[in-house]
Amino acid sequence: MIRFLKGLVLLPVAVIVILLAVANREAVRLSFDPFSEMPVFAVTVPLYLVVFAAVAIGILVGGVGAWLGQGTTRRRARDRGRQVRRLEGETERLRSRLPEETTAGRVALPAPR
Repeated sequence: MIRFLKGLVLLPVAVIVILLAVANREAVRLSFDPFSEMPVFAVTVPLYLVVFAAVAIGILVGGVGAWLGQGTTRRRARDRGRQVRRLEGETERLRSRLPEETTAGRVALPAPR
């Protein structure tokens, strides 16, 4: 079912990406100097390459931002995992000190007065 849904979403996206690349093959000049008519550093690349690079950079920046934003959650999960392991060890240590009668299902109660 997941494979079908993934195909249902990714197939139209792939078709749109291919159409974008075919329709925008014209070369554009990419420059990082907005003040000069003849910039020192300028590259002529197809328009679809500029668009794909911008999308890829956006995905990377968004992923890094999400990863950094989840740092406190990951730290809290690590701390709680350590606490669970410590408490499980303590529980096992306390269970090993109990008499056999209590671990077999019978609870040893104090004698009445």
